[in-house]
Amino acid sequence: MGKGADAVIPARLQSTRLPRKVLADIAGKPMIRHVYERTSLARSINRVLIATDSEEVANVAREWGAAVELTAPDLPSGTARIASVVDKMDAEIVVNVQGDQPLVEPELIDELVRSFQDNAADIITPVFRITEVSDLTDPGIAKVVRGKDGRALYFSRSPIPHVRDVPIAGWPKRATLWAQYGIYGFRRHVLEDFNASLPPGELEQAEKLEQLRFLEAGYSIYTIETRFRQIAVDTAEDLARVRRILAS
Repeated sequence: MGKGADAVIPARLQSTRLPRKVLADIAGKPMIRHVYERTSLARSINRVLIATDSEEVANVAREWGAAVELTAPDLPSGTARIASVVDKMDAEIVVNVQGDQPLVEPELIDELVRSFQDNAADIITPVFRITEVSDLTDPGIAKVVRGKDGRALYFSRSPIPHVRDVPIAGWPKRATLWAQYGIYGFRRHVLEDFNASLPPGELEQAEKLEQLRFLEAGYSIYTIETRFRQIAVDTAEDLARVRRILAS
């Protein structure tokens, strides 16, 4: 088994909220190319692979020389897509960089990979401080409750932890609140287990947050604090925002 880390970018063409977003043009390039190129800038990554269910995405990616693996179209999640190609990877650490993150920071990927050197966690993911109530109440942003050592205790779409006797507008000033930046580093065995015998749990099915499958099954997820704020493309408004950022 190789040392270091590989990265996989799961890229589903017919996403539910914004179909074909991975091929959306941003500053003259399809979005997936921005993700691929920024991920490739991370010094800790040996190899970047795009895992897609679409021949169209595969052909577009191969035009600029990307490594691509085709996956089954019925896989339910990006993690399932990555797990299905883990046998194509050589590294012990596999980083999931989602295909809708065209502004992902290479230095954050490097920080994530480095954090495995001093931590025995199965999975590591970054978190950022919540300072705005709009983020706290947005169900599209996964909130995280952490232990003092950085271990993730729970993820939720709801505002957590609940700050009793304080109006929600005052929560960010009265408590330390965290949101997840949606990239993950996995130890290889976790993805192998995912393929073999890790069905969805009740918590995941209730919250529709896949990270809860791992917590419920007893895997350790640790968090690292980052100053970066995730900018993902889920809607047409998100796409317009990213286009403005890259145009400037």
